[in-house]
Amino acid sequence: MRLPKTAHTSRPWRIHEIAGDFHVEDVWALLTPGGPDDLHHLVRQITTGPNDKTTIPSPVYRALFAIRWWLGRVLGWDKERDGLGSRVLTLRDRLPADLREVPRGPDAESVPFTSVFQLHDEWVSEMANRTVHGVMHIGWVPDETRKGGYRGQMTVLVKPNGIFGAVYMVCIKPFRYVGVYPALMRAIGREWQAGAAERVAGRRG
Repeated sequence: MRLPKTAHTSRPWRIHEIAGDFHVEDVWALLTPGGPDDLHHLVRQITTGPNDKTTIPSPVYRALFAIRWWLGRVLGWDKERDGLGSRVLTLRDRLPADLREVPRGPDAESVPFTSVFQLHDEWVSEMANRTVHGVMHIGWVPDETRKGGYRGQMTVLVKPNGIFGAVYMVCIKPFRYVGVYPALMRAIGREWQAGAAERVAGRRG
């Protein structure tokens, strides 16, 4: 479910300290019901990808991403010189001293996101190419539908690369809302449910 941007901006996340020049593009509630200490399970799920083939996103979702990566190769959008540490500095260079001491968190295996920092209730990763510098923020928030429950919340923050990047973001918006994000949210929820037994066993152990 898509949420208002205030669902992100109203919370005292540490990301606000280092990404004030980024635009909050989207905020989504994740179908990941859990307990107060379960964020690390969600981070592991996102960074390692689906274990169960039945939870893989739809063919439309996969096709849209395949087209995007193909265009990136053909048009040179994803070259190393346009990435982190080249065209833009990593957000790790902006971290206050205390956040430099916490675990950085895992990098994603199947998508070009690099972890910035991971806390008990907050995980931040970033990517950059010729079009944008993007941030994926995963927060762990109280679940208003379940007493004492928690769930994930995903926020996408972006800083477009000039006019070209701004036009790119406008052009892909319909595809994000129709073909990408709904399928991704469903896939995350299915994978989370598939791992429920393992998480419960881990708590008991």
